[in-house]
Formats: sequence, C-alpha cells, structure tokens
Amino acid sequence: MKYFIIPLIIVIVLTVIAFLFRRKHLQEIGKLEQEKLQIQHKPIFEEMTKVKQLNMTGQTEEKFERWRSVWTEVIDDRIPKVDSLLFDVEDQVDRFHFKKASETEKHIQEILSQCEKEMHVILDELNELIGSEEKNRIEMETIKEQHRAARKAILAHQHSFGPAVEPLEAEWESFMPRFEEYDALIENGNYLQAREIVISLASKGDRLSHIIHEIPSLLTEIQSKIPSSLREMRNGITEMEEQSYYLGHLNLPAQFNEMEERLLELKQQLVLLEVAEVGQEVACLHDRIESFYDLLEEEVSSRHYVEERWDDVLDLFEELQQTIKESIREVDFVQQSYRLDEKESQIPQNAMKKLNALAKRIELFIERQNNHESAYSGLQTELQEIAEELDTLVEEQESFSNRIKNLRIDENQVRSRLLGLSQQLQTADRNLHRANIPGIPDEMEIQLEEADEQIFLVKQSLEEVPLNMGLVESYVQKATAVVDDVCGKTEDMIENAMLVERIIQYGNRYRASHPQVHQKLLQAEDSFMQFRYMKALEEAATAVEDVEPGAMKKIQEMLHHNV
Repeated sequence: MKYFIIPLIIVIVLTVIAFLFRRKHLQEIGKLEQEKLQIQHKPIFEEMTKVKQLNMTGQTEEKFERWRSVWTEVIDDRIPKVDSLLFDVEDQVDRFHFKKASETEKHIQEILSQCEKEMHVILDELNELIGSEEKNRIEMETIKEQHRAARKAILAHQHSFGPAVEPLEAEWESFMPRFEEYDALIENGNYLQAREIVISLASKGDRLSHIIHEIPSLLTEIQSKIPSSLREMRNGITEMEEQSYYLGHLNLPAQFNEMEERLLELKQQLVLLEVAEVGQEVACLHDRIESFYDLLEEEVSSRHYVEERWDDVLDLFEELQQTIKESIREVDFVQQSYRLDEKESQIPQNAMKKLNALAKRIELFIERQNNHESAYSGLQTELQEIAEELDTLVEEQESFSNRIKNLRIDENQVRSRLLGLSQQLQTADRNLHRANIPGIPDEMEIQLEEADEQIFLVKQSLEEVPLNMGLVESYVQKATAVVDDVCGKTEDMIENAMLVERIIQYGNRYRASHPQVHQKLLQAEDSFMQFRYMKALEEAATAVEDVEPGAMKKIQEMLHHNV
C-alpha cells in the first residue's frame, strides 16, 4: 500500500504543477494576442492620410512613402508571422513543452515591441510634420505682420532714426530672401526645413522691433540730452568759479571733452545697429554725469560748512588761548600750596605747544582760503581736523582745571577723615579702659600706639608746604586700615572677656560634682588674670561643653540678649 500511494502522490503533484505552468503560459499567450490586436487595429494608415492635405512633394512625400512602407511591412509581414508563432506556442503548451513555449513567447514579444516602436516613431514624425506646418503658418503670419509694422515705423519716423535709417531699411529688406526661401520650401513640402527659417526669422524680427523701438530714444540721448547736460555743467562750473570755487582738482572739462568724443563714436555704433552696446554705454555716461553733479554739490556743501564753522573755530581757538594762559598762571599759584608731579604740572605748557602748532595750521588755512586755490572739500577736511584737535585740548584743560580745583576739596576731605579716625581710636581706647577686664595685653597696646603713630604721620604730612596730596592720600589710606583693624580687635577682645566671665559663672554649678570641670575653670581663671582672654575662652568653653554639650550656644544667646 505504501509503495502505491507515494508514486500516486508524486504523479498528482506533477500534474498540478504542469497545469499551473500551462495556465501561466495561456495567460501570457492571451496577453500577447491582445498586444498584437492593439497594434493591428491602430489606424496608422488613416493618420497618415492627414499628410495629404500638405504639399505631397519633397520631404513630405519622402516621409509619407517611408511610413507607408514601414507600416505595410508590419501589417503584411510581421503581424502574420506573430499569428503563426501564436499557433505554435499554443501547440507547445498543449504538448507541455514549456521551455520551447517560453522561447517562442519571448520571440513574439520582441517582434511586437519592434512593431510598437516603429508605430510610435511614425506617429511622432507625423505629428511633428503636421504641427510644424500649423506652427509655421501661424508664426509666419505674425512675423510678416511684425515686418510690415517695422516698415511703417521706419517710413513714418525717418527723422527719429537719423543716420540709422539706411541700415534699418537694409535690415528690413534682408527678410525678403528668407521669405522667398520659406515659400519655396513650403511649396516643395519641406516643412521641417521651413520650421528652421521661421525660428530664425522670429528672432530676427524681435531684434528688428527692439532696434526700431530703442534707436529714437538712444539717438535723443546721444544728440540732445547728454550734450545738454554737459553744456549745463560747463555753465555751472563757470558760475561756481566766478564765485571763487576752485574745481581744478576735479579735471571736469577734460572729462567732458572725452565724453563728447565718445558720443560721436556711439552715434556711429547706432549706424551699425549695435543697440545693446550703445544702451549700456549711455547708462554709464548718465552715471558719470550724476557723479559729477555729486562732486559739485559736495563742493557747495563744503563751502557752506566752512563758512558756517570758521568763526566758531576761531572763537574757540582764542578762548582756548586765554584758558591755557590762565592755567599756566594757576599752576604757578597752586604750586605755592600744593606739590604737583612734573608730568601734571607740564600739562598747560604742552597744551600751549599744541595750540601754537594749530595756530600755524590756521594761518595756512586762511592763506589757502584767500588764494582760492584749494577745493572747499579739502578745506572742510582740514577745518574738521583743526576743530577736533581744539575740542581735545578743551577737554584736557577742563579735566586739568577740575583736578586743580579738587586739590582744596581733597585736602578738606582728608582733614575730615583724619578727625574721624582720631575720634574712632579714642573711642576704642576709652572702651578698653572702661571694660571690666584685668588689663590690656601688650600686643594690643602696641597696635594702639601704631594706629596713633599713623594718625600723627597724616597730621604731619598736612603741615608740609607745598602740600603733597598724593603722599597725604597714601598716609590716610594706611592710617584708615590700621585704625579699623585695631578697633575691630578691641571690640572682639572686650566681647571675649565678657563671654569668659559668663562661662565661668555658668560653670560654677559643676565645680562640686565634676572635679575636672573645677580644674579647667581654675586654668581659665588663671589665663584670664594674665590678660590671655582668647586662651581663657577656649579653656572655659571646653570645661563646660564636656559636661553640658551645647552650653556655649546657650550662654552666647543669653549674653547677646542682655546686651
């Protein structure tokens, strides 16, 4: 039974596979049949008949004959061959010759693809030819209308084109041979070659229209507007020179002559119909003219500035002369009471040297202004520099004058600070002697004496004539630091002594019950009596904290509360 079932299953599986392959090939055959029918029934011959409305000569006739030959071959030879191959492949599938069937299907597909490719080529060329004829007809009508309009414009406005009339007419007439060539190509059915002429004439027509439109305005610029602007500027320069303006540095007449020569060249370029190049050059000439106007306006503006600011600069110069002279006299007077360092005392003299140098520049400026041989733009720059240096000297003199005035103020401030330091030190000394302490440590006495000595040095420096405020200020700063330090230490020492007393008083409650506390408190009392207050504080605090942790914080709060 086993040997019977297994072969049966294999036969069934192979049969199923064979039928599946057969079904696949039948589907492919149906697909190929459909593609063949689509190609076979495509109305290519009907499409080709559209060409007959054109002139069936020359290029058109050649293409038509080639298309008909190619498609006749497809319909009469290749399609029947495909039919034959389809029958073959069906027979191969029925016989289960699937490999041969695949090869035949591939061959059929290649034939159909080639047929379809040739069909598309025919349709594309056909559409191109018919489209070219339609485009040619429409566009040529536009070109001829444009050509007629150009002729009317040339005849109606000959005076506007000047010497460019004859070149324009020659350009217009150059269209005629091309029109004739186009007509001949159309007559002979060469529509694609005619298309090239249409494209060329369209570009040529646009250029002609552009030239006709641009030449009158460019000619007006070259013959009228720019020469008029140059004449206007020449007259303006003459008027400005009569008003004592110096314009030689601009070299404008030479540039005007060069521009006028260039205008003659541009006129000749217009005769050659070089409109684009002439247009660019005309724009550049306008820009140059605008730049000339800007230069002249700058001279007018500079003159206005010089005339408006000149008196103010002279007044400032004279005022500064007096100010510096007063500063020199003031320095001599101040030096009788105060000592100035050499650099500071020389500030007025240095300022006077700078002012004398400026005086020479001002003299030269006046000479240039009176001779009318300098441009006002240059004079403005020079005047601005002189004014800036004068302003700098004014600022320096104001700063110096303020420092001199502040010397007396600084002296009074030092005397006031000295009085405060003396009172501060006296208060600290009085608090020490009033405090309930056994005595004052030697190092504290030394620091108090040092602070007193620093105050004495300040007093002594204030008695010097002339007074050196720099030295006085350094003494005051040192005295302030020493006094602040010793006063702070005095307060700390008094506070520590009071705290020791409170701790010992608080610790007395533990003397009987804790012999070690009693012993440490005796040591603290001994240190206290020897003026060693910090050591006494450490010893007393340790004794109490050993038996009652946190007691120090409680005692400090009680002491601050009572204070």
